[in-house]
Amino acid sequence: MTDDVVRRVFQAVDSFDPDEFARLLAEDATLVFGNAEPLVGREAIVAGLRAFFSTIGGLRHRIIRNWQVDADIIAETEVTYQRLDGREATAVAVSIWHTRTDGLITNYRIFVDLAPVYAA
Repeated sequence: MTDDVVRRVFQAVDSFDPDEFARLLAEDATLVFGNAEPLVGREAIVAGLRAFFSTIGGLRHRIIRNWQVDADIIAETEVTYQRLDGREATAVAVSIWHTRTDGLITNYRIFVDLAPVYAA
């Protein structure tokens, strides 16, 4: 079951449509990307994702492994980013999210070094 949930989450992210990802979130969800300020609420998360997506041409995740501990899922992925200059950059990322009993995500954290994505 965890594999299906993880695939569904990353398919939503890779759709490059923040509204698609937002459907997986509780209304009051929090998203934290690295050490950035938390985005709180679906609306803020969608706006933050739109801003981030405007800096890249696309992305795709390859799931390496995942774990579930109670209501928390931890996923290690290899993410290939399409840069705006047409080149690709790949980075390893870890995403951790917490779901409530109805399956909606309440807290989502992403740990990745994006330096290769924005390198000259």
